[in-house]
Formats: sequence, C-alpha cells, structure tokens
Amino acid sequence: MKMRSIKYIQRLTGIAALLLTLFACSPEMDDAVDIGPAPTEDQLDFTITPGANDFKFVLTNTSSITGIVSWDLGNGNKSTDVSPVATYPLPGNYTITMTLITKGGMAQKSKTLTQTKTDYSIFTDEKFILLSGGADDLDGKTWVLDSLATGHLGVGPAGTAGLEWWSAAPLAKKNVKVLYDDELNLKITGFVATLTNHGKSYVKGFVKNSSGYSNPVEIDSDFSVDYNPSPGTWFVEEKDGKNYLTLGGPTPMFPIFDVGAVNGSYQILKLEENLLELVATGGDGNAWHYQLIPKGYVKPSVSADLSVVAAGGPNTYNVSLTNFNIPAGQSISGVTFNFGDGDPVTNTDYTAVATHTYMRQGTYTISATITTSVGTLNRSYSLVVASNHPDYVPFLLDEMVMYNDFSEVAMAPVLGEDCSVTTVTNPSKVYPNRSASVAFYSKTNKEWGNAYMKLPAGYRFDLRLVSTFKVKVYGKAGDKVLLKLENTDRGGNAWQTGTADLVYTIKNSNVWEVAEFNMAGNSAGWDWTGDIYTSDVTTDDRFNHDFYNVVRIMLNPGVGSGTHEFYFDELSGPHVEGIKSAKIN
Repeated sequence: MKMRSIKYIQRLTGIAALLLTLFACSPEMDDAVDIGPAPTEDQLDFTITPGANDFKFVLTNTSSITGIVSWDLGNGNKSTDVSPVATYPLPGNYTITMTLITKGGMAQKSKTLTQTKTDYSIFTDEKFILLSGGADDLDGKTWVLDSLATGHLGVGPAGTAGLEWWSAAPLAKKNVKVLYDDELNLKITGFVATLTNHGKSYVKGFVKNSSGYSNPVEIDSDFSVDYNPSPGTWFVEEKDGKNYLTLGGPTPMFPIFDVGAVNGSYQILKLEENLLELVATGGDGNAWHYQLIPKGYVKPSVSADLSVVAAGGPNTYNVSLTNFNIPAGQSISGVTFNFGDGDPVTNTDYTAVATHTYMRQGTYTISATITTSVGTLNRSYSLVVASNHPDYVPFLLDEMVMYNDFSEVAMAPVLGEDCSVTTVTNPSKVYPNRSASVAFYSKTNKEWGNAYMKLPAGYRFDLRLVSTFKVKVYGKAGDKVLLKLENTDRGGNAWQTGTADLVYTIKNSNVWEVAEFNMAGNSAGWDWTGDIYTSDVTTDDRFNHDFYNVVRIMLNPGVGSGTHEFYFDELSGPHVEGIKSAKIN
C-alpha cells in the first residue's frame, strides 16, 4: 500500500482568482518589489522537519524572496497555510511542491520525502473504519447525498455549520438529474477516493470553468458540467481539536456537489455508521453543508396513524395521532387537523387531542398534515355523521342566496371540469351587471365541459320554498347555457341523480342577461333504471332537501368541436340548509 504522489498544483481558475486578489489583500505583497521578472526556482527553498510523531512533518518556506505560498503535499492534499503540517502514514516517496507567486509571476520547487514507516493505528481508528468500511471492506464504502433529509445541502456564513441561509428541503434539487445519482467511494487500501458521476457533475458557478470541466449549463441557480473524474485520495486529520476529511487528486474530487472547498478540506461535524455530516469553506468564502448516507441505506422513517374516536357528547369526536414512530435523529414539529367542515386546527404538540363537534349530518373527510424532519406526512379518515346534532335548529328561508359573485361573496369556489373557469375583469360594466369581476368560461373540443360549484361537506340545497337558480350571462346570441343539479355521494355514478336539463338561450350578443332556471316540475334520476327517480324534485322529499350538493353550468352542451366561451356572474339560488350566509371575502 502506497500513498500516490499527486502533482496537480491548482485549478487554473483558482490561480486566476488568487492573482486578482493577492495584491489588494496581502500585506506580504505590499512589500514586494515592483513588477519585474518572474521568480526562478533557485530563489525558492523550503525545509521539511519532523513533527509531533513519525508521520507528521512541518514544511517551512525559506525562500530568498517574498510572495504568496501554496503547497502540493504529495499525499493528495493541498494547503495554503504558511507552514503546513503534512501527514504521511504509509511508506513511499512523496513529492512535495511549493508554489510561490510574486507580482512578477510564479515559480515552483519540489522535494521528495521518503517515508519508511507505517502508522498502523489508522487501520483501527474508528473514523477511518466508519468512512471506508476499514480493512474488512476492501471494496470501500460508498456515500450518497441524503436527499430525503432536510439540510442535505446548505449554506451559511463562514465559521458556521452552513445551514443558516439555506437548508435544502427533502429532494429540493429533484429537477437536477445529475446530482442525486452521484456517489463517492472511499477505500482504506491506498486511501483511494472515487467519484462516480456518470459523466456530469453539479457545481457552483464560480468553479464551472475549472480545469477538467466543460459545457456548463445552468440548472436551478447552479451548473451542470461535463466531467470525467480520475481516482483521487482521501485522508482524515485532526486540527485544533476538529477532524477534517481531505479529498484530492489529479482532477477535482468532492462529495457530490463542488463548491470549490478550500484545500479540499471538509470538517466532519458528525460521523456515524449511517451518517456523514460535513461543512466546508467554499471558494466564495461561505460555509457549505453536506449530509450523506451509505449507498443503499434506507433510513427509518417517521410514521403515525390518524385516530378518530367518538367522544362523550353527540356528534363529538376526539382526533389525534397514534402509533407514531420517531427514529433517533428525527422529529415531528407539528400537526394540522382539518375536520372537513370548517377552519383547521394546528398544534405544535403532536400528541395533543383535538375535539370537534359536527352540527350537520353528512360524510366528512378528516385529514392530518404532519410536519416532520424528513418531510410532510398526510393521513385521512372518512367519517359518517348519521344525524344532525340535537342542538341544531333547521331553518327555512324564502329568499334567494348569493353563492358566488366573483368579487365579494363566495359560499364555495366555482371550478372547471373539462373547461377553464377564471375570474376576470367585467367586459361591460353596465346595467344589469356593474360588478368589477366576473367568471370567464372556455371549453375546446369537449362536449360536456362544465363549471361547477360543490357545497362543503354536510351541506345541501333546499328546494322546498325557493326552486329557481339565477346567473347573469354575457356571450353570443343563440348559445345555450345549461344548468343542472347532482349528488356526488355516488361518486362516478353521480349522473344517475342529475336533474333533467334546464337550458337558457342567450338572446343578444355581448349584453348582460339574467338567465333563470326553475326546478319546479323538473324530473331527476332515471325512470328506466328502476332506481332513484322523481317527476318533480321540488315536491319529492328525497330530492328537495338534504340531497343535492353540486350545481353544474355548461355552454352548448353536447357540442364537442371548436371553442365555446362566455362570461357569467352572480350565481344564486335556493337556500342552502346549514349555511345562513355566504362567506364574505
């Protein structure tokens, strides 16, 4: 086993950046002579002296001229320290190269260090074993980004963990196809590091023109580059009580995402069997965060069930999370319960029980949105409330109710099925419609494209005292507007409950008109099926209340070619049992 000597001095972009900044930033260079000839190798020199043990050596610049010094340590690592301490744990000849830059140019000097001893302690060092699998895993250990974890990438101010400014949400870079399938393999044999990137890597913009990179393409604020990495080296060293993973090689070597880490050095924040957390000082001077896991490792995930249990009072239920499992290192930060008939309730205490009482009979979908450290979990439960609450007092109104005027009142939204329904500026603000905003309907090559309004769970139209629906229309003379009611309790068979078609023909082009649709005497259902049918929905108790929950509006129904458009506004009609007034926006 020998540590290879690497003569990759510096990326061209790094040299360029250094030359651009050293004159303004370096006190040493302020003392340098005016621009003249480039320094020569005979003006350069450095010493190699033993360090704290047999495997550490101190490098000291003893050149006869002043300049900015950088080092290729010959063990795969680089350094910009004035007097670095280099580690050589395996026997071999290591070529150490010092580069010195002055205002006049640059020069290099190399020396060879011969190491004859082996530091056997690294083969039993937990850090090396956890990173590479150790001597028992000669194929090495392969790491990938923990893409499902919050903070698998991040950035923050220098000296921090690199999460303050941006902490990547799970799969935050899912549109970057070249990122999440990359792998970094670390072998303890020869301390070989191998980056597998399938020919492309994801890099920061300030390194996109580095040597070895080509064809940079911007994706999601950073860049994809064509790149075929060569095998490199890795090692772990302790500095000032902190452990650093150093990656180097003849071509750029990095953990999946290249941020131009200074000296290829990554501080190890956390190292476990199935977790590697790093932070590096990037080429922009900021702290960049990484979280990786072994390839193929499936993290235990947060799980929970939604419990809905009848409470003491009528139509009252306790809603909570049960059977939750929270693996070590993960968490639940809150839960939002939606009861299906009103405002949701959010608790930061995920063990809290929410109690809710339903006043109206009906089928309600209760949902829980659970916020966890690994993303959002959604759970739902369908609850059937068989009867009204004893305290509920039914009431009847003999006046029409405004359902939606697209400006101020919205009992429920009006949506489009096989057509588009959008809120737009009124094309003609004259009587009988001076509203600021109206609805615009458009269908193309769809026979039954319809605008529909579905009442909230538990609510139904009451046709017993008022049976007329009204809507203001503005379109092309001769176009036909259809209105009908349905009950969606039957799902895909809702059509079996539909009322017979009521059609209004627009009289004048581009003039607001009031279209009326009276359900009195109108049939519903299908008499030939032998199933639910009535000849008059307003007199049949099965249909005239607690039944219909959807109103549909169609333009030129049955016409399946071409584009058909019109404006409509102020959809109104019979009382809705359970809702005394529409919501005011």
